[in-house]
Amino acid sequence: MPFSGKDLQKMIIPLFLEQLLVMLVGMADTLVVSYAGESAVSGVSLVNQFNTIFIYLFTALASGGAVVISQYVGRNESDAAGESASQLLFFSTLFSVLIAVLVLVGNQGMLRLLFGRVEDSVMQACITYLRISAYSYPALAVYNAGAAVYRSLGKTSVTMYLSIASNLINVVGNIIGVFVLRAGVAGVAWPSLIARLFSAVVITVLCFQKKNDVVYRARWIFRWDGELMKRILHIAVPNGIENGIFQLVKVALSSIVALFGTYQIAANGVAQSIWSMAALAGVSMGPAFITVIGQCMGNRDVEAAEYYFKKLTKITLLLSTAWNLLIFLLTPVFLQFYALEPQTKQLVIWLVLIHNVFNAAAFPFSGALSNGLRAAGDVKFTMYVSIASTILGRLVLSYLLGITLDMGVIGIALAMVCDWIIRAVIFFRREKSGKWKAFQVI
Repeated sequence: MPFSGKDLQKMIIPLFLEQLLVMLVGMADTLVVSYAGESAVSGVSLVNQFNTIFIYLFTALASGGAVVISQYVGRNESDAAGESASQLLFFSTLFSVLIAVLVLVGNQGMLRLLFGRVEDSVMQACITYLRISAYSYPALAVYNAGAAVYRSLGKTSVTMYLSIASNLINVVGNIIGVFVLRAGVAGVAWPSLIARLFSAVVITVLCFQKKNDVVYRARWIFRWDGELMKRILHIAVPNGIENGIFQLVKVALSSIVALFGTYQIAANGVAQSIWSMAALAGVSMGPAFITVIGQCMGNRDVEAAEYYFKKLTKITLLLSTAWNLLIFLLTPVFLQFYALEPQTKQLVIWLVLIHNVFNAAAFPFSGALSNGLRAAGDVKFTMYVSIASTILGRLVLSYLLGITLDMGVIGIALAMVCDWIIRAVIFFRREKSGKWKAFQVI
């Protein structure tokens, strides 16, 4: 088998630690930003929702590249993998620069359309933060392209160490910007830009090193290969559409939650921050599925792919169960840091319990395993199922349970896990059916 237990361990542990680090730094950022004033906090919060759309697009593009690169690595076709990586870098840069220009030109109009009712001070904070954020879009896309190369090779420790350095730059920069320079929202925006530029430059330099199995080459970067880009976009576009619709549904659900009263809104907000932490185990396994299944299918070693589907799913279930249990047991400790009423805290515990049980049992199939199907080239099926489940399972059920049956945020949580269960059953059956074996990415 191409991946030993030690190989998988070397790949999975850095992925998990990297996701955990990003989560912890995000919490530290929020804490530092809170000292810049309410307008700054509101501006950063609102713009980050907007930025998430583009982050998902860049991630989807990188994932498409990772699948193609992984399959070429599995075939031991290093030059083809390097050309794919180089084309991914070129297209990612071009696409992100275009998005950045559009946002820089139309930022005020976009923000007033989305958040027109906010106070002038908040809107000004939004404009400042979005303009500086837009400058970092190309750096973010370039980093994702380079990270896709290293993850496709299974060298996830490289992106982990780079993430540690980048996030330290961000946190230290935020502290200087807010407490020393007193620069307000700009004091937290510029460090993010600097950290992203650092990550983009370092990962790109590393990808040019000839000692790697897959390398960037200038002659491949600046030569458009339509057929190769078609293969990458064949994976990336369905993934991007799926993620885009998911984000729109999240916005719609926020509007529904806003109808439930203060204590339920507060409970849902706190629960979501704990949910994000609990979901780390399942989320971090996604890239592992892409690398392993991608390499197996690139080599047309279907037997190995079947073996690793089972093995990685078992690892995801065990890791998710242990991690979700730990986070649930720590929830009462987390709640000590929040000034909440006893009724609100009790509701948070119920929400975390509902989430964590099904995040451990269903999400490994609905989330991580679906990445394995995509890595095999089964992208349209996963897109259609995910979109239908998100709209009919999550959105419609949220309205029925939350509003019609007056279950409030408990109804929203139950709709979320129903979405996971629907996908889990369908994706599990799809994997067992073997229909994914018929697809060919390269």
